[in-house]
Amino acid sequence: MKADPERKCIVTGEVGPAAELLRFVVGPDGQVVFDAAGKLPGRGLWLSARLDVLKTALKKGQFSKAAKARVIVPEDLEARVAEQLRARCLSRLGLARGAGQLIQGFEKVRAALKAGPSGKSAGVLLQASDAAPDGREKMMRLAAGLPVVALFLAEEIGHAIGRDNAVHAVLAPGKMAEAFLSDAAKLAGVMNKSLDGAADGKADTEAED
Repeated sequence: MKADPERKCIVTGEVGPAAELLRFVVGPDGQVVFDAAGKLPGRGLWLSARLDVLKTALKKGQFSKAAKARVIVPEDLEARVAEQLRARCLSRLGLARGAGQLIQGFEKVRAALKAGPSGKSAGVLLQASDAAPDGREKMMRLAAGLPVVALFLAEEIGHAIGRDNAVHAVLAPGKMAEAFLSDAAKLAGVMNKSLDGAADGKADTEAED
């Protein structure tokens, strides 16, 4: 099996799998562009998927230093990164729903979780960030170590899968769930949260050079 390529963060110097880092490129107009899909042409400028790292890169001109040229950094680049990652995550939910890889609704989700690992019906538990605490706790108890993502409002999840609202859902194990988790982990990082929606506590900390 081919090993995942590794890249170096231009702020921290840490090396990690490219799939876990944020990729940026400098466009023909000299503007820094976030490459959410990792497919834009040009030399990649990589950042660890953390809010403090992104803020440091913006504050200390790390993109220009890494590119060895003067570049244009959009004032709203931080917001663009979060917006694009959020859109990718929600788009993936819609694709999973269409492929029969996602189910939603309290009873259906509970049944999938109760089936356990042998049932192979649940790979990721998705919970709305504005869900009632008691309902979330009940699902968490059944999750049995599954990844839990609670970064989106019920309305956002619902819109992504063709419903008015969706509070609880599960993604079946497989490549779709893995791709969703990859983007969700990056989004959590730039939101300064953990995947389950809890604050991560790094927002006011600058990354080391």
